[in-house]
Amino acid sequence: MHRQLTLVAAPPPEAAAAVLTTVWPALLRSLDGDGPLAVLPAGTGPADAARAVLRPDQPLEPGTDLVVVTSGSTGTGKGVLLTAAALRASAAATADRLGGPGSWLLALPTSAIGGLQVLVRTALAGREPAVLGRGESLATAAARLPAGDRHYVALVPTQLRRYLAEEPAALATFDAVLIGGAATDPALLAAARAAGVRVRTAYGMSETASGCVYDGVPLAGVSVRVADGIEVSGPVLASGYRLDPAGTAAAFRDGWFRTRDAGTLDDAGRLTVHGRLDDVVISGGVNVSPAAVEAALREHPSVADAVVTGLPDPEWGQRVVAAVVAAPGARPDLAELRPWVSARLGAAAAPRALTLLDAVPTLHTGKPDRRAVQRTLGESQ
Repeated sequence: MHRQLTLVAAPPPEAAAAVLTTVWPALLRSLDGDGPLAVLPAGTGPADAARAVLRPDQPLEPGTDLVVVTSGSTGTGKGVLLTAAALRASAAATADRLGGPGSWLLALPTSAIGGLQVLVRTALAGREPAVLGRGESLATAAARLPAGDRHYVALVPTQLRRYLAEEPAALATFDAVLIGGAATDPALLAAARAAGVRVRTAYGMSETASGCVYDGVPLAGVSVRVADGIEVSGPVLASGYRLDPAGTAAAFRDGWFRTRDAGTLDDAGRLTVHGRLDDVVISGGVNVSPAAVEAALREHPSVADAVVTGLPDPEWGQRVVAAVVAAPGARPDLAELRPWVSARLGAAAAPRALTLLDAVPTLHTGKPDRRAVQRTLGESQ
């Protein structure tokens, strides 16, 4: 008899505490093998897109306990098939790396692997989760964590940037602040550490049951190699993609997952991630890394955040364009940002167009919605 997938809707941000009565008990059943689960993102549009990927009317692949729909920030989302064993292996290795089990503050959406793994780590530690409410201060939420225990929180870089500006003392109370979900600027990490924040970087994805490489070092049981791109093996790996045998065969081979990320390993086996293999703007025959341009822009005192992409150009092939969020009281323009980037990365990397945003749009995972930004930039040119 085929097992059927159970769908649970993630509470909207304004009702985040409802995670405790909806997603949390369903996840516990999933970890016990009693109820295969998928958590739909909040909002009708994202939830409908996730259902189209999940197709709950179809039989579930054997051995699956959790299906996570990827964000699809640069393409169509996929349903990642995870076993309870992979989730537990990731949680156990994370606890070991961070210094032992502890209490976690949930500050990420539970429709994505980052938030779901916070709950798995909490369950494995025998604790109850605390949930950061929308508009609630970090300090207030952290005060609900039990005294005398180790305290942990997982954030995406945008959240780290905000809380470092608004509540650095609260951030510094955590035994570890785990940063994943997107590349983190070295300048931001340095600022956090200078403020006493015990920040740890995590590299991973839904297909590796969340972070599998911390501060460049693979978790216990995880192996990493670099061929055409970064490849990962170990007990944390997913078993494939929902109703996509061709995609599964292409990405999972001989016990290794091909990430499509570029990276290098040093002589000590420490991994440095350089971004997506296909995330490059070719302008005038020069390869430009959008991530590098974003990092340079964020270092400018007038810029709070930035997203960079390429648009078609009849002369250059592609032109580098940027959407930026201004720092308080500032109004950056191309006249000051172009030479700033050019001095650091070369003339080809300097943006040729600029759009100001009130905030960077995000996907349900908390990552920047690059396709939405690209549409905005295209419409403004």
